[in-house]
Amino acid sequence: MSSPAERYAQFRRRAAEAKTELGAFRAEQGFDLDEFQAEACRHLEDGEAVLVAAPTGAGKTVVGEFAVHLGLARGTKTFYTTPIKALSNQKYQELAEEHGPERVGLLTGDTSVNADAQVVVMTTEVLRNMLYTDAEPLRDLGYVVMDEVHYLADRFRGAVWEEVIIHLPESVQVVALSATVSNAEEFGAWLDTVRGETAVVVSEHRPVPLWQHMYVDGQIHDLFVTDGDEDDAVSAALVNPDLQRLAHQQQSPTSRRGGPHAKGGKGGRGRGPGKDARGAGGSVSGISGSPVGGGRLNRPRLIRALDRDGLLPCITFIFSRAGCEAAVEQCLAGGIRLTSPAEVEEITSRVERMGWELPAEDLAVLGFDSFREALVHGVAAHHAGMLPPFKELVEDLFAEGLLKVIFATETLALGINMPARTVVLEKLDKFNGEQHVDITPGEFTQLTGRAGRRGIDVEGHAVVVHQPGMDPRQVGGLASKRTYPLNSSFRPSYNMAVNLTAQFGRERARTILESSFAQFQADRSVVGLARDVSQRESSLQGYHDAMQCHLGDFAEYAALRRRISELEKGQAKARNRQRRRELTRVLAGLRPGDVIEVEGRRGLGTCLVVHSAPEHDPRPGVITERGQLRKVHVEDFPQPPEVLTSIRLPRKPQVKVPKVRRDLASSMRTALQDRTPPRDDAPAPGFGFTDQPDEDEISDLQAQMRRHPCHGCSDREDHARWAERWWTLRRETDQLRQKIERRTGSLAKTFDRICGVLSDLGHLQLADPEHGGPLDEGADETADDAGDGQRRWDRAELTVTERGQRLRRIYGERDLFTELLQHRGVLGGLDAAELAAFSTVLIYQAKRDDEGAMPMMPTARLGEAVRAAVDVHADLEALEKQHHVDPTPAPEMGLAPPMHAWASGRSLREALMDSPLAAGDFVRWAKQSIDVLDQLGRAPHTAAKLAARCREAVEQIGRGVVAYSAVSPVPGIAEPTESAAPGTTLTEEDAPAGE
Repeated sequence: MSSPAERYAQFRRRAAEAKTELGAFRAEQGFDLDEFQAEACRHLEDGEAVLVAAPTGAGKTVVGEFAVHLGLARGTKTFYTTPIKALSNQKYQELAEEHGPERVGLLTGDTSVNADAQVVVMTTEVLRNMLYTDAEPLRDLGYVVMDEVHYLADRFRGAVWEEVIIHLPESVQVVALSATVSNAEEFGAWLDTVRGETAVVVSEHRPVPLWQHMYVDGQIHDLFVTDGDEDDAVSAALVNPDLQRLAHQQQSPTSRRGGPHAKGGKGGRGRGPGKDARGAGGSVSGISGSPVGGGRLNRPRLIRALDRDGLLPCITFIFSRAGCEAAVEQCLAGGIRLTSPAEVEEITSRVERMGWELPAEDLAVLGFDSFREALVHGVAAHHAGMLPPFKELVEDLFAEGLLKVIFATETLALGINMPARTVVLEKLDKFNGEQHVDITPGEFTQLTGRAGRRGIDVEGHAVVVHQPGMDPRQVGGLASKRTYPLNSSFRPSYNMAVNLTAQFGRERARTILESSFAQFQADRSVVGLARDVSQRESSLQGYHDAMQCHLGDFAEYAALRRRISELEKGQAKARNRQRRRELTRVLAGLRPGDVIEVEGRRGLGTCLVVHSAPEHDPRPGVITERGQLRKVHVEDFPQPPEVLTSIRLPRKPQVKVPKVRRDLASSMRTALQDRTPPRDDAPAPGFGFTDQPDEDEISDLQAQMRRHPCHGCSDREDHARWAERWWTLRRETDQLRQKIERRTGSLAKTFDRICGVLSDLGHLQLADPEHGGPLDEGADETADDAGDGQRRWDRAELTVTERGQRLRRIYGERDLFTELLQHRGVLGGLDAAELAAFSTVLIYQAKRDDEGAMPMMPTARLGEAVRAAVDVHADLEALEKQHHVDPTPAPEMGLAPPMHAWASGRSLREALMDSPLAAGDFVRWAKQSIDVLDQLGRAPHTAAKLAARCREAVEQIGRGVVAYSAVSPVPGIAEPTESAAPGTTLTEEDAPAGE
């Protein structure tokens, strides 16, 4: 309890604060601010930038709302930025309700509402593009709130956050709101360097405690015997022993057959409402193989267990869109009904009202009836493949408590305000776009952070479904991990290069890039590397002193020994390479019926070849003398095998049949006894070492070594050991120096290479043509050897050409590719529907690389344009390779035929008839096509005819379900939408529904 003096001081502080804007803001709230919220607000009112890092649900946005309050009170503008449109829409609704719709606006790529308002909510790309165009709305800007700023780690879109932070006027105060990260101080230190004085406010306290559980065999069990708030090591040691025992039993054969252990055991949940979580044994889907019990996860049973324990509403994360839809179907088939008659009536009214607003002919292909049925039962899916109005209705109904269970992909974890009492994770691995990987502790925290509704729940709950092979101790370590560093993904792009050069010139642009968080982190790591180099240099000197010899220069003698050793190793490697080549040749030359001897490590003895093998994978199939079917490969032979004899085999011998194998083995033994000669063209083994190092050089070096004075030293081998240590440490130190060199100024070097590409293509040119030739990969080399005053190429000033000005207004991963197509006239001959279809080539990215051959294009002109695009990309890729620049993603054609059908007036069903795309995906890509067409039509120096076709194509795409709930793009402010690339923190996968 505080002392009277402390209470009096607190009273005085509150009395003084009441006269401030923070006091006025506090008085408006229906709750008292937490200390971290109040602290951040004080810094903000004092004129500092603020970084707030706190767990999901802790109330970080209160600080952003205070920035809005300050802006309104002081008569300045406030921009509230978010990473995704759904979050922007949600925040707009909240702020408009609080401050009045006349004072709040919304700007996204396809929506403009009251854009000149004093408070404008927008996606971060919109603000970035405003900064590059020096747009009028930037006047009188006082505050910028950057919600979910940890999103700058996203490898596809994270650079946008850093661009905004770097380019905002110095007078603007930044409010950065981040999830809990372990290096918040490092990020704050960078903000301090680029934004001025920045306060870092960190809170690790969750207002609603989170309890961790596992669902095993029909029961929900506590993961920890305590609350799991201790450090990692202690928490891992405190994993519920009953849960560990039950999980171990689930791996036993008897359990998988439904035997004695199939009923669970001890260790039911001991916390939260309802402690009677009992039930018969059930099946749990497998993380890496067959599900427990031989079937897939019984989701209705899981939901009933959650309902019985009072743990609804819940969000179940499934890393697959198809899996989410299948889960809903399974619940409906399992008789799940979670809504009351009054809730059914309200849901029915809401969904029918939305249905009346959608085109009637599209309802069937949108799956409207099944969507409505699921909602009425209190269950729904939520993923990026859904139609936006469907997703928005699900979000609204869940937030109002009308829906009880949501099956969602990880995109829901990006900031949309949809908390639940419980979060369920069915798996702890996901598809990252290339392979299945375990989720990270940071991702686990982000997902489970949805559990626990502040002001509603006294505690939140996270439930992990047990999978075969899953160790509860590993889950405990994942749940208790506290280290999630924020790492920059910033890298220069073509659009960024021309915009920076146009605004600041090349030299200042390089300086700006070097001020990025990415370079800040690289430079900080260099400090540690430099310290290591310094320490190693001291050790090197000690080793050098220890190897000194009184007879001569031992370093020189050691160099001779090392050179001889290197050459001898080179000889051995050459022999081994030649042996493998010869083995590959001989094994690839074997034919069915050949008999060989396998004498290597496996010692198979005499074998009959029954399957030949190609040279790229020489593993012929053989049958041993004992009738076993095996594959042999290069490692099985110390030297190339000789064909001992050959026999005639049936055309397609059934070698998987044991009797056939025994008969063939008997025939082989008979042939060996008779010793019939092998076929004439059987491969003959033999070695010819043509690429060995020169033996004469080795002999000469050995003679020099023997003549060296140190060769006769009695302590020669002691000196040699110190010399070897010196050499090893020298090599490691040099590698560290190279790493430092690569990291120092790495972004500026990448920028120079990008400028080389743009110069070659005519988007940039030398400001002073008298000083040089082309900018290329040799730009870092000095060009003033003659003393004529020429500057280094990496300091040569550049200007933006007419084509470069056009590139400044084209955004996306294929920005330069898009401008090249426009410049080369590829788009000029297309009509509006063809242009709409071709626009998909500029933005579409299939979820997998399995689309196969190019689809048939609906018109000859579109086919010619697509083929021309492939040629243009090939030229660009070759130039990028020449300049050592990461290649532009290749164009993908799979969306062009459906988009042409849609733009030609076909129904949604007809457009998607031969396409694997979901209706929601098609609508998202259609909006991006509208976006890129708007960019093309408005880019500087665009031909009037092409601009008119772009506008016509936009109109033809923007109809029906695509036009629903969307507003025309804001003139001059184009935005790559959040789905322009698979740029979510986690990656959805269209996995089979059974996964």
